[in-house]
Amino acid sequence: MTVEEILEYCHTKRAVEETFPFDKETLVLKVGGKMFLLIPLENQPLTIAVKTDPEWSEELRAKHPQISGAYHMNKTHWNSVVCEGLRKELILKLIDQSYELIFNSLTKKKREEVSSS
Repeated sequence: MTVEEILEYCHTKRAVEETFPFDKETLVLKVGGKMFLLIPLENQPLTIAVKTDPEWSEELRAKHPQISGAYHMNKTHWNSVVCEGLRKELILKLIDQSYELIFNSLTKKKREEVSSS
Protein backbone atom coordinates (compact mmCIF):
# COMPACT_ATOMS: atom_id res chain seq x y z
CA MET A 1 0.00 0.00 0.00
CA THR A 2 1.00 3.60 -0.49
CA VAL A 3 0.56 6.61 1.79
CA GLU A 4 -2.06 7.91 -0.64
CA GLU A 5 -4.07 4.67 -0.48
CA ILE A 6 -3.96 4.69 3.32
CA LEU A 7 -5.07 8.32 3.50
CA GLU A 8 -7.86 7.74 0.99
CA TYR A 9 -9.09 4.79 3.05
CA CYS A 10 -8.88 6.71 6.34
CA HIS A 11 -10.89 9.59 4.91
CA THR A 12 -13.80 7.23 4.23
CA LYS A 13 -14.27 7.25 8.02
CA ARG A 14 -16.09 10.01 9.89
CA ALA A 15 -14.31 13.18 11.05
CA VAL A 16 -10.73 12.17 10.28
CA GLU A 17 -8.30 15.04 10.72
CA GLU A 18 -4.70 15.20 9.43
CA THR A 19 -2.17 16.95 11.69
CA PHE A 20 1.58 17.36 12.19
CA PRO A 21 1.78 17.85 15.99
CA PHE A 22 5.32 16.49 16.45
CA ASP A 23 7.33 17.52 13.40
CA LYS A 24 6.99 18.05 9.65
CA GLU A 25 7.63 14.39 8.80
CA THR A 26 5.15 12.54 11.03
CA LEU A 27 1.58 12.73 9.78
CA VAL A 28 -0.92 12.01 12.55
CA LEU A 29 -4.53 11.11 11.81
CA LYS A 30 -7.04 11.87 14.54
CA VAL A 31 -10.70 11.35 15.32
CA GLY A 32 -12.32 13.50 17.98
CA GLY A 33 -8.94 15.11 18.68
CA LYS A 34 -7.26 11.78 19.53
CA MET A 35 -4.71 10.08 17.32
CA PHE A 36 -5.40 6.69 15.78
CA LEU A 37 -2.70 6.47 13.09
CA LEU A 38 0.82 7.83 12.67
CA ILE A 39 2.73 7.81 9.40
CA PRO A 40 6.41 8.80 9.44
CA LEU A 41 6.50 10.09 5.85
CA GLU A 42 10.28 9.83 5.53
CA ASN A 43 10.40 6.12 6.43
CA GLN A 44 11.09 3.64 3.68
CA PRO A 45 9.59 1.10 3.48
CA LEU A 46 6.25 2.62 4.45
CA THR A 47 5.60 2.20 8.17
CA ILE A 48 2.53 3.12 10.20
CA ALA A 49 1.71 3.06 13.90
CA VAL A 50 -1.73 1.86 14.98
CA LYS A 51 -3.47 1.03 18.23
CA THR A 52 -4.61 -2.57 18.63
CA ASP A 53 -6.15 -4.78 21.25
CA PRO A 54 -3.26 -6.05 23.46
CA GLU A 55 -4.13 -9.73 22.92
CA TRP A 56 -4.26 -9.31 19.17
CA SER A 57 -0.98 -7.36 19.32
CA GLU A 58 0.78 -10.38 20.82
CA GLU A 59 -0.62 -12.65 18.12
CA LEU A 60 0.31 -10.21 15.33
CA ARG A 61 3.87 -9.76 16.59
CA ALA A 62 4.34 -13.52 16.83
CA LYS A 63 3.03 -14.10 13.29
CA HIS A 64 4.44 -11.13 11.39
CA PRO A 65 8.04 -9.91 11.69
CA GLN A 66 6.86 -6.58 10.16
CA ILE A 67 4.82 -5.82 13.31
CA SER A 68 6.46 -4.73 16.56
CA GLY A 69 5.88 -2.41 19.50
CA ALA A 70 5.66 1.20 18.30
CA TYR A 71 8.63 3.46 19.03
CA HIS A 72 7.91 6.15 21.67
CA MET A 73 4.42 4.71 22.27
CA ASN A 74 2.83 2.37 24.81
CA LYS A 75 3.99 -0.93 23.34
CA THR A 76 1.13 -2.83 24.97
CA HIS A 77 -1.38 -0.96 22.83
CA TRP A 78 0.51 0.52 19.87
CA ASN A 79 2.19 -1.35 17.02
CA SER A 80 4.64 -0.27 14.39
CA VAL A 81 3.68 -1.89 11.09
CA VAL A 82 6.04 -2.11 8.11
CA CYS A 83 3.49 -2.37 5.30
CA GLU A 84 5.83 -4.07 2.84
CA GLY A 85 5.04 -7.79 2.64
CA LEU A 86 1.69 -7.58 4.46
CA ARG A 87 -1.66 -8.20 2.80
CA LYS A 88 -3.68 -5.06 2.13
CA GLU A 89 -6.65 -6.60 3.97
CA LEU A 90 -4.59 -6.94 7.16
CA ILE A 91 -3.37 -3.33 6.98
CA LEU A 92 -6.95 -2.09 6.51
CA LYS A 93 -8.14 -4.27 9.40
CA LEU A 94 -5.41 -2.77 11.63
CA ILE A 95 -6.49 0.75 10.64
CA ASP A 96 -10.14 -0.13 11.28
CA GLN A 97 -9.42 -1.46 14.76
CA SER A 98 -7.26 1.53 15.66
CA TYR A 99 -9.99 3.95 14.57
CA GLU A 100 -12.69 2.00 16.43
CA LEU A 101 -10.65 1.75 19.65
CA ILE A 102 -10.03 5.50 19.65
CA PHE A 103 -13.59 6.38 18.62
CA ASN A 104 -14.99 4.16 21.39
CA SER A 105 -12.68 5.80 23.95
CA LEU A 106 -14.19 9.23 23.25
CA THR A 107 -16.75 10.66 25.63
CA LYS A 108 -20.37 10.06 24.69
CA LYS A 109 -20.74 13.74 23.83
CA LYS A 110 -17.64 13.69 21.59
CA ARG A 111 -18.77 10.46 19.85
CA GLU A 112 -22.12 12.10 19.10
CA GLU A 113 -20.34 15.18 17.71
CA VAL A 114 -18.14 13.01 15.51
CA SER A 115 -21.09 10.89 14.35
CA SER A 116 -23.06 13.96 13.32
CA SER A 117 -20.22 15.51 11.32
